[in-house]
Amino acid sequence: MTLKEAESLFLTQARRDAVESLLSDRSGAKASLRGLPGSAFAMLLAGLKKRRKPLLIVARDASEAGYIYNDLCQIAGDRDTSIFPSGYKRDIKYGQPDPPARILRTEVIYRLHGSDFPQRIVTYPEALAEMVADKESLSASRIELRTGQTVKIADLIKQLFELGFHQTDYVYEPGQYARRGSIVDVFSFSNELPFRIDFFDDEIDSIRTFDIETQLSAEKRKEASIVAPAAADTSGGVSLLHLLGDRNILLTQDPEYVLSRVEAICAETMSDAALLAGESDEKALEKTVDADDFRADFKRMRLITWSAQSPSEKESEQAGLTIDFHCTLQTLYHKNFDLITENFSRFESDGYRILMLSDSAHQADRLRAIFADRGDKITFTAVDRTIHEGFVDHDAKICYFTDHQIFDRFHNYSLRSDKARGGKLALSLKELNQIEIGDYIVHIDHGIGRFGGLVKTSVNGTPQEMIKLFYQNNDLVLVSIHALHKLSKYRGKDGVEPKISKLGGGAWNRLKERAKTKLKEIGRDLINLYAARSREQGFAFSPDSYLQQELEASFIYEDTPDQLKATQAVKHDMESSRPMDRLVCGDVGFGKTEIAIRAAFKAATDGKQTAVLVPTTVLAMQHYHTFAERLRDLPVRVEFISRAKKPKEVRQILADLAEGKIDILIGTHKLIGKSVKFKDLGLLIVDEEQKFGVTVKEKLKQMKVNVDTLTMSATPIPRTLQFSLMGARDLSTLNTPPANRQPVETCVGTLCDETIREAVSFELSRNGQVFFISNRIENLHDMEAKVRRLVPDAKVVIAHGQMPPEQLEKAIIDFSNHDYDVLLATTIVENGIDMPNVNTIIVNNAHNFGLSELHQLRGRVGRSNRKAFCYLLVPPGAQLTPVARRRLHAIESFSGLGSGIQIAMQDLDIRGAGNLLGAEQSGFISDLGYEAYQQILRETLVELKTEEFGSAVESTSTPGAEEFTSDVTIESDLELRLPQEYVPQDNERITLYRELDKMEREEETETFRAHLRDRFGPIPQVTEELILVPIVRMLGKRLGMERIVLKGGVMRIFFTDNSNQAYYNSHAFSRVLSYVQSHVSTCHFKDAGGKNLIIIDNIKSVSAALATLTEIIASPVIPTPAAG
Repeated sequence: MTLKEAESLFLTQARRDAVESLLSDRSGAKASLRGLPGSAFAMLLAGLKKRRKPLLIVARDASEAGYIYNDLCQIAGDRDTSIFPSGYKRDIKYGQPDPPARILRTEVIYRLHGSDFPQRIVTYPEALAEMVADKESLSASRIELRTGQTVKIADLIKQLFELGFHQTDYVYEPGQYARRGSIVDVFSFSNELPFRIDFFDDEIDSIRTFDIETQLSAEKRKEASIVAPAAADTSGGVSLLHLLGDRNILLTQDPEYVLSRVEAICAETMSDAALLAGESDEKALEKTVDADDFRADFKRMRLITWSAQSPSEKESEQAGLTIDFHCTLQTLYHKNFDLITENFSRFESDGYRILMLSDSAHQADRLRAIFADRGDKITFTAVDRTIHEGFVDHDAKICYFTDHQIFDRFHNYSLRSDKARGGKLALSLKELNQIEIGDYIVHIDHGIGRFGGLVKTSVNGTPQEMIKLFYQNNDLVLVSIHALHKLSKYRGKDGVEPKISKLGGGAWNRLKERAKTKLKEIGRDLINLYAARSREQGFAFSPDSYLQQELEASFIYEDTPDQLKATQAVKHDMESSRPMDRLVCGDVGFGKTEIAIRAAFKAATDGKQTAVLVPTTVLAMQHYHTFAERLRDLPVRVEFISRAKKPKEVRQILADLAEGKIDILIGTHKLIGKSVKFKDLGLLIVDEEQKFGVTVKEKLKQMKVNVDTLTMSATPIPRTLQFSLMGARDLSTLNTPPANRQPVETCVGTLCDETIREAVSFELSRNGQVFFISNRIENLHDMEAKVRRLVPDAKVVIAHGQMPPEQLEKAIIDFSNHDYDVLLATTIVENGIDMPNVNTIIVNNAHNFGLSELHQLRGRVGRSNRKAFCYLLVPPGAQLTPVARRRLHAIESFSGLGSGIQIAMQDLDIRGAGNLLGAEQSGFISDLGYEAYQQILRETLVELKTEEFGSAVESTSTPGAEEFTSDVTIESDLELRLPQEYVPQDNERITLYRELDKMEREEETETFRAHLRDRFGPIPQVTEELILVPIVRMLGKRLGMERIVLKGGVMRIFFTDNSNQAYYNSHAFSRVLSYVQSHVSTCHFKDAGGKNLIIIDNIKSVSAALATLTEIIASPVIPTPAAG
């Protein structure tokens, strides 16, 4: 059943007539809609007929408005429903404008002035307190464009400039424009996506919207209305109520609250911290409505209240026009299936119909499976989409139940402005990854140098572009744009400057060789361990029981696709007779522990014991609480041993363990000591294996051979490493963030008393706790004094890495037991500690932290279903570098969990590789730079696969597509480039050159061509030829070519040396011979110092070279004697 069909069951004809009659009543009597709890109110509004004026729905706050708006869009689509948010982040007194929210505001105003007005506008007091532009200023700050219209580009640019638009390289925020040749990109304040206007001479050829993140076109439009920044600047405007006019219908739950809240906002003064930072809109509070005028406008509206409760008898007598819908809120079952079954059965016997609303069909299937396994005969109808809160309609006898409430999962809403925020983040990251003059660059052949920019050179009289690199003693290397895949931006440890290499010294090559030797050792060990394991027999666990289904369905969050895949893989491994050795990697909070709990429970249902090994006592306690809480109602016993337990308790636990009375035991390295005897160990779970010492690892290796092992790691492992383990270990990665986690509200500000007092006091007022991070130990005591002075009631404890381990452990355990309110610490917090009660984190000197560190720190809060806050503070007057400023804005603008995958992948990769491969490899990564290290890793693996373990490792390449060389060098005197008049910015050209040069599949070049055409217009011939170069390289690799030189109208092809017997006996070389024999007049074979060379005449372009290579690949295979 669709949600729209479910809504039509709720809004019967009789109800619709009654509501329409109440809405059109003009008697002035008090009107109210009662008995509408949860999402029943949204369901009612979604089905009403179209009106001549919009309904204004005023929620209590931004969150409630978001949920009502989301429900209305889920049921009726977003065409006729608009949300009208506040134009500022946080409170207006901080003056931090929120451009994506301003688009939504202006869009509503713009639609109200036209004929296409929304039927429903959802808002809240903070948004109503801000003025909006009146009709005159809106029409004065607008440009209307349509396809076919005659407009000079210069005139349009002048108009945009006069209206207050800013010129940028990329358009990512409203109020910006960019010009590239005949294309103008502009971000209007009236549309959630920017416009791309394509001119042909002085005529508008096409208008398209485009995606901010990819900068590619989204959909074609016939016209564009460009609303200027002035429309969002509302000083001297009017209130939204005034704009809607008298007798417009306003629906709210509590009219007095709305009025008092708006009056309170109007009476506020600007925050000192905001004024001090100097980056806020200092006139924000001048843009609020006049409180008296607002009250007068409010009184002139046609007011209708709604409420969740049905009226009492007394209220029924006093009320004017009241309609009672007799609905009650869905009961909260807290995953108690006995209660669910009892309740559902009662509803069914009373003649009620049960609808189960869910965003995924999988959830409904899971619920059916649980009922079937329990033997409950419950029937329900699945509905394809969900609402925020379920309810029971007693008049129609229908239960609208949501699955996220049954399983206690948090339900999130999304606003359309999220798209714009995501795009901005993607661009911030793109900027951080761009190469700028002075950056450290690694050239895989020459080592680490400094980037000197793009230079224009001439080869045989043809203009070309090259990249300039400086090495020691100011030695210069010019790199062809066809060799950019050999370059990478140096990424080592944050804040550590690399050593610039010396050209021709040999040190760089020696370093590469050392890294390669070590990597080979690691690879061999892993492959040998894998071979030993595959010969062993383990225990094959039985398929899932109904209890397993119930445990999995009761997970508070909805499983991500990755989590489902990992869970299935783990269970499949456990059910097979080969011992499992699986590694699960995922960012903080991505659900690794849940997978471990499911595996441990599966082992327990088969009578096997589980050992959970963790690196610290704090983590042991934390895992114990998590496991015990999740398995609370199930027949398993969980225990933990650590220094925190008394010796007598530990002895008792060990005795119970030996007798098989304990199913799951959690502990530090003591777990694998001699005194610990399991009756029947079936599963070993290791958390953060890289943090254990060598002796523990050796002991684990012995245990792993015949016990199922599940290892977890929070540092994502580099993507190449995943392939590199070559089946030596099964790997599951969790890359998708959980869908319905509360985003962490992040704000960048100045360190001042007001911010700290407000942040700490608010968290304490809801019985929460606070992390306060300062990266210098000497600052901790000053900060402690500051917090005690500002919030005298707060109990503060300090923790840092230089404290004795016992003392540090005690501080953290006391804090996790809620003995303290504020934990003042260095970055120690990021190491895996999970405290759901901590929902505010303050980071001092945030500009000194790396992007991944900030992301990891922020990931420590927002672990429950409460709203969490992250304050990134910098000292007053601190001079931020552009990179630090960009970094802070990137993390602020994307507060969703899982943005970590985009944000921190690079920095975390570096840490992950170091952790997985040991400290020595970390050193190599610092010396070589991360990308160069990855490239060496790739080469090492190819060598290992082909030379030593050819039979042990399955081949993944298809016959005929083998590559006999790892790279093909291409040189030419042809004009192959992106002309400056086509792509004006140097930075953008370098990015495009790098993107093109790294391509490894022909389809990628097609996509690249389409993207260029979309963003920059028709492609010049010299660029069309340039785009063919990667395809020439791909074919060259397949044909065993090492170097292709296109100069003087001739193509010279150099092959791999004669010692490579595998190549000279291959089909690839046979085809080359076949081609040479059939083109004797234009083709000459030569031997050039032990290497074979072919010279082919009359090749004057890349397209001619490509046609020749394509012909070679299509040539017939002939038997060949080995070349000498």
